[in-house]
Amino acid sequence: MKIVLAPDKFKGNMTSPEVCSIIREAFLSVMPEAEILALPMADGGEGTVDAVIAADGGEIRQVEVTGPLGGKVMARFGLCNHGKSGVLEMSSASGLALVPPEKLNPLRATTYGTGELIRTVLDCGVEELTIGIGGSATVDGGAGMAQALGYHLLDAEGEELESGAEFLANLAQIDASEADQRLFSTKIRVACDVTNPLLGPDGAATVYGPQKGATPEMVIALEQGLAVLANAWLERSMLESVEKPGDGAAGGLGAGLRAFCRAVPLSGAKLIIDMLELRKHLQNADLLITGEGCTDSQTESGKLCAEVAAAAKECSVPVLLLSGALKGDLSRFHQIFDCAFSTSSGAHASIAEAVRAGRSDLYFTALNIAKLINSGICKK
Repeated sequence: MKIVLAPDKFKGNMTSPEVCSIIREAFLSVMPEAEILALPMADGGEGTVDAVIAADGGEIRQVEVTGPLGGKVMARFGLCNHGKSGVLEMSSASGLALVPPEKLNPLRATTYGTGELIRTVLDCGVEELTIGIGGSATVDGGAGMAQALGYHLLDAEGEELESGAEFLANLAQIDASEADQRLFSTKIRVACDVTNPLLGPDGAATVYGPQKGATPEMVIALEQGLAVLANAWLERSMLESVEKPGDGAAGGLGAGLRAFCRAVPLSGAKLIIDMLELRKHLQNADLLITGEGCTDSQTESGKLCAEVAAAAKECSVPVLLLSGALKGDLSRFHQIFDCAFSTSSGAHASIAEAVRAGRSDLYFTALNIAKLINSGICKK
């Protein structure tokens, strides 16, 4: 029997490789002859580099870059396809997790380190680059990134702006004369499943600013700064609009990557599924098992597990979901998955307790499913 494991991470609990390892161990303890192929998945956010490198057999490197608030941090990136392809997560350089909660300040936070990380990957001679843009601490529209890549953002006196969203309102000119030309000869793709525009009530500042520490007054200032940056892009014909789905992702970095790097935004889930060649691995498979920390109504709206399930159904392979929690209208899950199981026993007194028991609960559920399949009760 061939079983393909293609789960997402269980956020805040287990990485996707850890999820694969636990399910694999449970199944092999009951079905030692089974062929189990582990393909840890990601959607462009946390875990993207690990997922791509684990599937390709490439290498992960580290480099010191500027963190969100100016201090130095160690960021990671991956090289694969014999060094021709690079993959990075902007959160590794400019992520929310790098800033203590009490120091969150999106007016000061910068994507400068993301630009340094991109430059480092380009120095490796890649022909294509995939950038995951989840989990940012920033709302600077990629301005800091652009400065690290050679762009000059100038005020009315021709002076370079300091890094940080609070200075964007003073932007008068974008000088691209020293921009890194490799940006325009390298195929750059953005893995993102956020569909927000850059500005307005559904934009980067209004929706995501508060999550990054913005007060109501800060949100207004962030919106104003992004609007000035957007006008500069439009005036220079760097973009035709800032209303493309995903422009508001990562504090406007989605739009910034399009404007400054000519990057192409793509569904993170679909992109990673294609990069990991999931459909090829599903050939002759008897079952696909996917999973995530929590499954709700958002899952059917293009989230990773739903996209994995869709790929499996294209290949006529049954799909089983193992989720830390199933919420909402449970009947809808059978429109996406052939079977859906919650791994939580329901007896945990708190979320923290459920997280602590997450690994053992996952193993126990996977073990019971393996026993059912092995008994012959469940047949393809």
